[in-house]
Parts: sequence; C-alpha cells; structure tokens
Amino acid sequence: MLSIKNNVMAQNAARHLGMAYDNLAKSVERLSSGQRINSGKDDAAGLAFRELIRADIAVLQQGARNAQDGISLVQTMEGAMAVMDENLIRMQELAEQAATGSYSAAQRIIMDNEFSEMADEIERIADATTFNGVTLLNTAPTATNALSIHVGTATTIDIAQVNMTKAGLNIDTGNGGWQAYSATANGVDASSDTWLTITQGCGGALTTTLTIGFEDSGTTENNESDIVVALTVVSSAATTFSLASLVSNINSASNALGWDASGNDLRYTAAFSYLDTTSSKYVLQLKSRDSNADSYSMAMSGIASGASCGSVTGGFEITIAENIAGSLSVTDNMQAGVTKAGLNILTTAAATAALTTITNAINSKDTARAAFGYKMNRLESTVAILNIQTENLGAAESRISDVDVATEMATLTRNQVLAQAGVSMLAQANAMPQMALTLLR
Repeated sequence: MLSIKNNVMAQNAARHLGMAYDNLAKSVERLSSGQRINSGKDDAAGLAFRELIRADIAVLQQGARNAQDGISLVQTMEGAMAVMDENLIRMQELAEQAATGSYSAAQRIIMDNEFSEMADEIERIADATTFNGVTLLNTAPTATNALSIHVGTATTIDIAQVNMTKAGLNIDTGNGGWQAYSATANGVDASSDTWLTITQGCGGALTTTLTIGFEDSGTTENNESDIVVALTVVSSAATTFSLASLVSNINSASNALGWDASGNDLRYTAAFSYLDTTSSKYVLQLKSRDSNADSYSMAMSGIASGASCGSVTGGFEITIAENIAGSLSVTDNMQAGVTKAGLNILTTAAATAALTTITNAINSKDTARAAFGYKMNRLESTVAILNIQTENLGAAESRISDVDVATEMATLTRNQVLAQAGVSMLAQANAMPQMALTLLR
C-alpha cells in the first residue's frame, strides 16, 4: 500500500541496519581485543570457566616462583654446608696428626687451637647463613618447624631444618670443665631478643654488678678469678639486655682477666648463646676456664634497695623482697651445672677419640646435605610440571576465550556488506513516500 504517514519499509530497513551495525560492532570488538568473550552477555558460562582457569594459572605461576625461591634457599644452605665440609675435614686431619706420638704437648696445643677455630667457624656459618632472614642450619628439626614451600596446590613441599652447630654435630670444643646453663623456661627465640630486664625504680643511674665465680671443691688453689660484669642501669626505668649483649658483656670481662702472679694467662671466653635442642630456645651458657672447677656461684649487687625499688626479671629473677632481704644469688635461675669434657686433641687419646666424633659429625652433615640435594631435585621437578600445567591451562583458556580470527573476519565482512546494503535500502525506503506526491499534483 502506498502511504505517506507510515513508512513501514524504512522502519524495516532501519531495524535490519541496526542489527547489522550491532553485529559489526561486536566483530570489531572481538577482533580488536582478540577475545571471543568480552562480557558476560557474550557467553556467561564460558566467562565463569575462563576466570576460574585464569585464577588457576596465576596460582600455578606463583607456585613455580615459590619453588624457584625454595631452590635458591636450599642452594644457599647447601653451599654453606660445603664450606663446613672443608672445616670438618681439616679437623679430622688435625686429629689424625695429633694422634701420633711424634709431637710434643706444646705442638698439640697449637693444633688444638686451630681445631677449636674450625669448630667455631662451623658454628658461625650455621648461625650466619640466611636467605631473606630464614635459616635452616642452626635449629634441631621438629614436627612443627619444617619450612613449607607452597607450589600452587594444597600439598606443600616441606624442608626440614638441621642443626649444624657445634652442639648439633657434637663437636663442642674445649678441655672440659664446669658448664652451666640458664633455665629453658626463660629462653628466647633469638639471641637478639631481650633476655634480662633490670629496674632501679628509684635513685640515680646505678651500675649493677654480676659476679661469676668457678670453684674447685677439692682445693681452693684451683678456684678461678671472679668474672665481674658491670651493667649500667638507667634510673627510674627498665633497662633491657639481649642475650647476645649480656654474653658480650660477660666475655669482655672474662677476656680482661689478664695474668696471675705466676704469669699464667687467665683470659678466656666464658659465655655463649646456646641453642637448647629440646626447647628450641636460646639460653645462657657459662663455662669455666679449665677442667678443675666443679661448681660455680653467681650474684648481683648494686641494685637499688627499698620498697618498689630494684628488681631483676627475665633470664635472672630477683624480686624486690629478695633484694631488700639481701638474697641476690641468681643460681636459682640456672639448670644443674655439669662437668663436660669438650672435644680436643691435646693428647693422643683425646685425638683418637676425636677422630670417631668428627667422623660421626661428617656423616651427620652428609645426611643433611644429601637431604637438601634431593629437595632441590624435587623442587626443580615441581617447577617443570607447574610450567607444563600452566601451558596446558593457558591453551584451554585460549580455546574458550580467544577469538577465531579467520571466522570472525568472515563474519565482519558479512556484517559490513549487510550494513552497507542496509544503508542503501534505508535511503531507497525513505524515497518511497515521495512517489505518492505525484498523485497529488
């Protein structure tokens, strides 16, 4: 029907042109983004699946990086153990040298000094080797302190800690003597943690004195010179000392003892930060200079007295009441002391025994080093499988989400033709009502 009020042909052409233009816009969006799914309306189920796959890919990629970091960590620790191996071999060599009868006692002392230095270096390496603040070489392994490496799945790869310190390898050196340890209940997680707090409470700044003495109950002639440690305490405030700082203060005093009237060197290192393998806590270890001592005493003085004045807490405990009563001995805060023969090569018998001990230490170290080795192999295998999984999931995500360029280009061409035809037909349809005007002339 020829009419001028309603141009149905133009409306129809405009509707088809709009549909062709929308399809054209969708093809352009897909080709420009490279993705078949750009919003939920394109494929709701496919979009949800794709996002889950992308999340899995991100987790697996981070898991691979975690595993690579784990490899770096274990390589750092295993490399340190390679240096420990050299030191242990040198200790065994020195023990073999000292075990023969062709050396004098004076020469064995020289050997023993190097022997002790090698052991001390092993201890230093165990404490100092860290990766991003994490160490695995100075703590006894337990069921709860293994280092877990997350590798993109709920299952982790656990790396057990090992104790490569002198205590862990059973190579504590020295010629024996009295050894005392502070109570594990007051131990700390790290030597740098606060271990002792002294509060004056009143009065001016004071110097609190810690006096340590080692005695031989058999004769007073073997009693060692007292180690007098000065600790400066701020007035009306709590002054804290880390375990490491207290050990340093004690050793400064013990290494300043000098010589006696007979010319004997009294200087030695008396204090250590000791890792108790049972509690995994660091405690204070005190040692006598020689093997004659069989008891010790410790007392503190110079603490402000009076109600609400001086008290000592932490590794040593002295209450205000004990202070006022003059009961300032701190041995109650210590474990039972023991006489322990340290590892040395000062005699042929001691050197022969040291050979067996060092062999056992090497075996322990080799076992731990091998464990680190196969952990590295496992982590490397994990990285490989994670990379394969990431690649396969990426391919799956591509099949779901990526546009098929060839198909979409064909669709784009078709939509371009339809859009052009729609524009042309809309122009023709808009011209149709003008034909009715010829009848009105």
